Amino acid sequence: MTRDVRDIAHETRGATILEFGIVAPVMCLLLVGGFDIAHTQYMRAVLQGIVQKTARDSGLEGASTAAIDNQVRTQVLAINMQAKIDFTRRYYRTFTDAVSKTPEPWNDTNGNGVCDKSEQYQDNNNNMVWDNDGGDQGQGGAKDRVVYTATVKYPRILPLDKFVGASDTVQISASTVLMNQPYGDQSTYGAPTPRNCPA
Repeated sequence: MTRDVRDIAHETRGATILEFGIVAPVMCLLLVGGFDIAHTQYMRAVLQGIVQKTARDSGLEGASTAAIDNQVRTQVLAINMQAKIDFTRRYYRTFTDAVSKTPEPWNDTNGNGVCDKSEQYQDNNNNMVWDNDGGDQGQGGAKDRVVYTATVKYPRILPLDKFVGASDTVQISASTVLMNQPYGDQSTYGAPTPRNCPA
């Protein structure tokens, strides 16, 4: 009996399968993670490229923003048919305003960093709303600087979230800032109007 125990202790058949059983889950997790990261990076690169191209098109006079958005949507859905795409456009007078995104001045009497409780603010662009980035919603007009952003959200293609506690959805966005074609004079705002924030 002692010899049988000694034989079993020195037995090497099946050791490879046992080692593979220990290493395989880690390798599979690394592969799944690598594929997930690669797909996200690919989607990000495609999104940034198409946003850059379509934003240049939307700066032309008479361009249809709906048609521009559909170009982006078509490219994204070709990669992931379950993707949900949202678009925003904010326009500014200068590139400096577009980059700094400075809020319209207001009296922050309660010190919470938000224009509320009927605090007084200065409506620089006269759109009757306090803009926390100093911009205005939409495509703007001639020579305005537009920040065009596309945000894409889609379910992960591989179940990485079940293994590492990540979110089951991926959200990426791409933005660009371009100036509308100078097909006319840039419109001007009237004098800033003092207004009150929402109560």
